[in-house]
Amino acid sequence: MAATELASKRFRGFLPVVIDVETGGFHSRTDALLEIAAVIIEVDSAGRVRRGATHGFHVQPFEGSRLDPVSLEVNGIDPWHPLRPAIPEGDALQRLFREIRTAIRSHGCRRAILVGHNAAFDLGFLNAAVERTGIKRNPFHPFSCFDTATLAGAALGQTVLARAAQLAGIDFDSREAHSAVYDAERTADLFCHVCNGMHESFVRAEEKARALGWKDGAPAPLDLSED
Repeated sequence: MAATELASKRFRGFLPVVIDVETGGFHSRTDALLEIAAVIIEVDSAGRVRRGATHGFHVQPFEGSRLDPVSLEVNGIDPWHPLRPAIPEGDALQRLFREIRTAIRSHGCRRAILVGHNAAFDLGFLNAAVERTGIKRNPFHPFSCFDTATLAGAALGQTVLARAAQLAGIDFDSREAHSAVYDAERTADLFCHVCNGMHESFVRAEEKARALGWKDGAPAPLDLSED
């Protein structure tokens, strides 16, 4: 089976894309989006997942956005530094989404699904930025996601990214943390580690789905005509 076909089947037509954001606070509608990075997840010819291309952008705070000094101290971002190569929020999203749509097509998938460490945070900021900028072609599912904090908690007993990465044998430099690109790549490595650790379980599930007669591994739609 070709890798593109395996990619489309592994997550039922969804292409996992790891997203990490660095922000000016915790409130997605009022606080600035300052960095965003995406890592494409690929599937090889053996059905194992692996980290693909990374795309990242520094983002200019949107007009009227809030910048919490505590958050800026944690992520070390100076939004107004003259050498910071930041671009408007809408431009960053359009460039990112263009790369993701290309990856969706090349992997034979129909939509992207966000992977994040505490994914609701990243998805909330992404959706808020899409709404602010009026972008119509958002490739991501609007509410479903894969949370690596949950996956790592179940598989490794740790929910903190740095600790889960250490147990998974993934290099993690705390001095590089709170960079969207660095954190997205470490999150992608963790996601691949957990998924590949469950590969045999997935293979057994595929066999069971075929035995049940599910087309492409999915059950037939429910008949709700009598409800």
